[in-house]
Amino acid sequence: MEVPDSKSEKGKKASQETEKDKNENESAEQKLPLQNPAKPVKPPKPEEKPFSNFILEDLIPGLTEALKRSGVEPISIQLKKGPRPVVGGECSMIICEIPPGRRFWLAFSKDELTSNKTITLAETGSEPFLLESFLIDERKATLSLLISRILQRLNGQKWLGPN
Repeated sequence: MEVPDSKSEKGKKASQETEKDKNENESAEQKLPLQNPAKPVKPPKPEEKPFSNFILEDLIPGLTEALKRSGVEPISIQLKKGPRPVVGGECSMIICEIPPGRRFWLAFSKDELTSNKTITLAETGSEPFLLESFLIDERKATLSLLISRILQRLNGQKWLGPN
């Protein structure tokens, strides 16, 4: 009768345990949820920029382009802080002059897109005399909405050509 070699039995058990540990580790790795690669960070919407950045980097260039597409080359267009036309009170406003010397002011009561806005118009050679609420029913003021409503108002005044 042959007596089993205790060293070889221990070696087999150790090798079986090592194999078992290896299989358990592989199984655990397979059960781990696959991590999705990081999604690219979307740049902020123009409207999420700080107020003056949005006006200077997006609204003024966009409005300038829209006016040009409508056949009107702005003489000047700028962001200024000063007294609101007609009623006074310090505010930020976009002041634009288009040929033949017509002007309009888009005034913001606070340096926020969601603040109350007014628009004022002045014909060539005259001072502004009428102050109108602007976008009062809109919850969000987006770049495209601001530009389209400014153009709509100027077109209503027949400043962008005959209606």
